[in-house]
Amino acid sequence: MVSRNASTACAQEYRADALGNLKTEDILEATGGEVLCGELLAFTGISIDSRRIQEGELFIPLRGERYDAHDFLDGALKTGSGALVQKVPFECPGGRTVISVPDTLKALQDIARYQRCKRGIPVIGITGSNGKTTTKELAAAILSTQFTVLKNSGNLNNLIGLPLSLAGVSEKDEVAVLEMGASIPGDIRELCSIALPDCGVLTNIGPSHLEGFGDIRTLRKTKLEILGFVRTAVVNADDRFLMEGVESSGFHGRLITYGIENDPGICARDIRLHEQGASFDLYINNAFKITVHTMLSGRFNIYNILAAISVGHLFNIEAMNIKQAVDEFHGVPMRLEMKERNGIRFIYDVYNANPASMEQGIQELVRRKKTGRAIAVLGDMLELGRYAEDAHRDLGRRISDLPVDVLISVGPLMSVTADAFLRESIRAADSVEAGKILLQLCRAGDIVLIKGSRGMRMERVLES
Repeated sequence: MVSRNASTACAQEYRADALGNLKTEDILEATGGEVLCGELLAFTGISIDSRRIQEGELFIPLRGERYDAHDFLDGALKTGSGALVQKVPFECPGGRTVISVPDTLKALQDIARYQRCKRGIPVIGITGSNGKTTTKELAAAILSTQFTVLKNSGNLNNLIGLPLSLAGVSEKDEVAVLEMGASIPGDIRELCSIALPDCGVLTNIGPSHLEGFGDIRTLRKTKLEILGFVRTAVVNADDRFLMEGVESSGFHGRLITYGIENDPGICARDIRLHEQGASFDLYINNAFKITVHTMLSGRFNIYNILAAISVGHLFNIEAMNIKQAVDEFHGVPMRLEMKERNGIRFIYDVYNANPASMEQGIQELVRRKKTGRAIAVLGDMLELGRYAEDAHRDLGRRISDLPVDVLISVGPLMSVTADAFLRESIRAADSVEAGKILLQLCRAGDIVLIKGSRGMRMERVLES
């Protein structure tokens, strides 16, 4: 892969003047659209949800296989100041600006790229199988100690969410940190063609979303698409499968490595895992920098922290500012949160699941086990394609070798795990039923892991 200078790509296409509000003239230049009615004005932002649009915003109605947001155009224009449309409305409302474009999704993406180029700020793209959101949030927190930072909201990391976040860049923003997800080959390339990242962070490669990729090598190839756009890559040196891909990619830019083993440039040593959180000594190029105390639990989170620190190091963030940001970071909701009720401890990790993150959760469960029982409430791992049944069976065998006392399986795939598990297992049809079972089963002193793919709605276990 050949590294490409994002700033040069911008200069070839768009002006580089300072960004104010999103002006109609900017939209026309970015999209090639045509004004159907209304005056040239500035919009305060972009909305794709007619229910949440605010006064002054531009409505962009998107189309899907089963929906067309153009159906809600009239309602959106009662509040918002204008819209981009593929379908020409029957009547242009007074005082509103309506612009016709061939494709509203492409128009959103074109506007985001235009705004990114207009500002010309450094952009960091973060991808990988696990840890993207945590790394993005912590990297943004570290950079925020010295810069004004734009980041994706939540995990808006796809071909809709990322441009929606990036289109909101303001004249105050000095750097952007963007999470990039992928479901099929080519997704990362498309996201990079919008965001034009200068730096790429690759957290790891593991079996996730295999339904869309077919095999893990294709998944790795897709994640490595980011190397064709960036001048600097930040890579997990302990992930040998990932490193082999980077080494064979032909990437000639600057490479920053981080990890716990394999003598990386940015390294955690003397790691101490606590009941809540961890601490370690940070070394950069074999020189001691600071001792870090984090509220994030689990050895795997050390890698996310090191990835974020690597970004801070790239931007010359002072060591004490890095330490303060890491020490104060509370983590991301629904990801390995610790809760306690009636003397029962819960590891609440319900945002998503794949084989690697499931194993990480199980390891944290058994590490925290004390006098009571270790109970795993596990929901199906989705989007694994033809690997799904084997992955769930392998999970059952793995946790049979660990001190997990009870398994409550949720969903048909996790029943395969229950069949392979050698100790007590209870099957639940859904997460609500699992919550009722858990209510009867638990007693003070137990520790419970609740985890599963987002589609399994495992948050309802505790709601019961």
